[in-house]
Amino acid sequence: MEHSLVMIHVRFANDGSVQEVGERPAAASPQAWFNHLSRNSHNSYEPLSGGRGVFRLDPAAVQQMQAAFPPSP
Repeated sequence: MEHSLVMIHVRFANDGSVQEVGERPAAASPQAWFNHLSRNSHNSYEPLSGGRGVFRLDPAAVQQMQAAFPPSP
């Protein structure tokens, strides 16, 4: 059985802030979307070399997180 995942790529600036992140809702800054994914993805982030990283998530989970942004206070 094939299981498909969405790969959300992240690119960091030299100061460690998030410069780009995929699947980002229009209302979200790159840093805010990265924080939201980090809090809600349960260890699906993989750091890569060169100031990059990737989240590997179920497509339904990505849609749920996009719908839940901005997060409730």
